[in-house]
Amino acid sequence: MTAWTKIVKERRLPLAGEVVVKKGDRVKAEQVVARTELPGNVQPVKAASILGQHQQDLLEYMLKKEGDPVKKGEIIATAKSFFGLFKSHCYSPCDGTIESISTVTGQVIIREPPIPVEVDAYIDGVVTEVLPEQGVVVETQGAFIQGIFGIGGETFGELKMVCSSPEEPLEMKHLEGDVAGKVLVGGSLVTEPVLRKAVDLGVKAIVVGGLDAVDLQKFLGYDLGVAITGSEQLGTTLVVTEGFGRMNMAERTFALLQRFEGRKCSVNGATQIRAGVMRPEIVVPMDEKPEGVSTETAFDMSQGLKVGSPVRVIRAPYFGCLGVVTELPPELQQVESEAKVRVLKVKFRDGREAVVPRANVEMLEE
Repeated sequence: MTAWTKIVKERRLPLAGEVVVKKGDRVKAEQVVARTELPGNVQPVKAASILGQHQQDLLEYMLKKEGDPVKKGEIIATAKSFFGLFKSHCYSPCDGTIESISTVTGQVIIREPPIPVEVDAYIDGVVTEVLPEQGVVVETQGAFIQGIFGIGGETFGELKMVCSSPEEPLEMKHLEGDVAGKVLVGGSLVTEPVLRKAVDLGVKAIVVGGLDAVDLQKFLGYDLGVAITGSEQLGTTLVVTEGFGRMNMAERTFALLQRFEGRKCSVNGATQIRAGVMRPEIVVPMDEKPEGVSTETAFDMSQGLKVGSPVRVIRAPYFGCLGVVTELPPELQQVESEAKVRVLKVKFRDGREAVVPRANVEMLEE
């Protein structure tokens, strides 16, 4: 978490396409910076079987050839039977193009129209690099806040505080008034009914301290398990800053978000715990540094962990717990999995102490 730092985002297409901005361009979060087309789905049609003819003779009955466009319901092949008194027709199941006609399988392969894909800038900023046919690098400066867990993809909107303190849960009453298109910041908890209502009202994102696992399962409609989040199409992105259950948002996080109320921000709920940590985030781009913010505000983690470093545990059984490093034993220690790893001792805010693998914690801003 920092009130002022440089933020760099690489925006890439899933396959080669067209970049529609140039280096030095100032872009908005919602602005398209690159686009391409994904190949359409394939629809196989058992044409020979439908016509009641041998596959080797399929070409004789085709009304379309490879490369021809077709419409859904259009006749693509016809065969006469019983001395020409009756006709059998084969129809296209979709709009598309005839990709292949096989006299071996008797199938006609129809490729549906290509699927357009566009990549937006995600943050307000400046294009600092163009990746030919792939995408761009966008850079901005501003506030950067990471959560512990999130669901839903990238979105953006105006930051709006709806709770008066980090301890206050986000409830139905907080959704009254103008909340459509906004990123709402709550306090300690949000429940599944409130999330449902937020979706109905067009809320872009919710940032809150805690969420019960039961409410998460109800909102998703399935048990998440261990997975990468961010691809959910729920209508509202959710960022949890502290952990599961009712957990007060950290006062510094709440104060920082409160400071930038009314500003446009970008939010991404994508989370990955294993095989490369990825955290949900809130980015508040700014044209100039806010008053009273030091140039050293951005937290430098290059020196690594040390006694006194504030940390957050990112895996069970202490998932989401905040504390301070009290000891860094140099020797490897055996953990429950029977692996020998480097560990640290941490004292949590509630006074508890624990030994956890160093890989299971992330450093926080001091």
